[in-house]
Amino acid sequence: MELRRFEGAWTALVTPFTRSDRISWPEFERLVDFQVSQGITGLVPTGTTGESPTLTWGEHNKVIEATLRLRGSRCFVLAGTGSNSTAEALRGSHHALEAGAEAVLLVDCYYNGPSSLELRREYHGVIADACRGAKVVPYIIPGRSGTALAPEDLALLALEHPNVRAVKEATGDLARMAATRTLVGADFDILSGDDNLTPAMMSAPAIRASGVVSVVSNVAPAAVERMARALAQGNRSEGDRLANALEPLFGIVTVTVASERTIAGRTLTVRDKFRNPLPIKTLMRGLGMIRAGCRRPLGHMTRAGVAVVREAARAVWRANPEILAPIETAFGVSLDHRLSNDELWASLAYPND
Repeated sequence: MELRRFEGAWTALVTPFTRSDRISWPEFERLVDFQVSQGITGLVPTGTTGESPTLTWGEHNKVIEATLRLRGSRCFVLAGTGSNSTAEALRGSHHALEAGAEAVLLVDCYYNGPSSLELRREYHGVIADACRGAKVVPYIIPGRSGTALAPEDLALLALEHPNVRAVKEATGDLARMAATRTLVGADFDILSGDDNLTPAMMSAPAIRASGVVSVVSNVAPAAVERMARALAQGNRSEGDRLANALEPLFGIVTVTVASERTIAGRTLTVRDKFRNPLPIKTLMRGLGMIRAGCRRPLGHMTRAGVAVVREAARAVWRANPEILAPIETAFGVSLDHRLSNDELWASLAYPND
């Protein structure tokens, strides 16, 4: 199985935990089997959605190894190995590639905030040079990393290192993506890093994205895969139909809601922004796919936040039940029962908040 182009849908896998905060390997196996049985193009373990910041590197390596073992030859693996330390990312990349991953995904260095020049010369370029026999994919997400590899430096990186042939774009900036396409040429793959922007990125002639690294495909892999394939083939009517059906789920990758705090007799309103992977894992718990949530400092959503997640699932289940129906068979659950269970969803929120 040879990876020639980055196309279709790639699931940014969650990492399931036990209630004692260890990795739940039986649940992980079931999640991977669900993905490949539904025809996903690729799996992306140990990224942001997989809570890589709170995994030890020992756990990180075991998650990648387990993904490769469980997928067999049924799909590709793009392993998240990025770090804010080049040496650490290099060790992780060597491990993932030696274990059998087709490619590695390198998020721009967070917190220490190198310039675009430094990202090209001291990070992405170093790893691409050391891993010449494998594909290296920069991951640009300034909202998380606080820095960004510029389109010009990405183009130079691709010229200097032929194994850099794709980018995961999560800037939300369509004009920037169009500039990237102009600079990198037609043979370079742009993957959407934002579920909701995938139709625009894949349909825009100035961008021509080839696929998506998706959060929502954790619960709807077949539908996201079909959407990406339809858009890639120029079938806008089918691609847009599927995108519209999935839209309620696209809207919960990040959830912002207002809640009240009472301090010294004063009631204040606070806007809480619950970011990936908390909403998708809350949904997966509600649907019966996993039992526990995230590692600290991620915790729980408020009741208002959980209600947004629940209503998104209900909207899809009412209008397009075929999108979520495969969960019932794969995980032995009744979605009608779970989506109507008020006590279940209340248990997923912070109590008294």
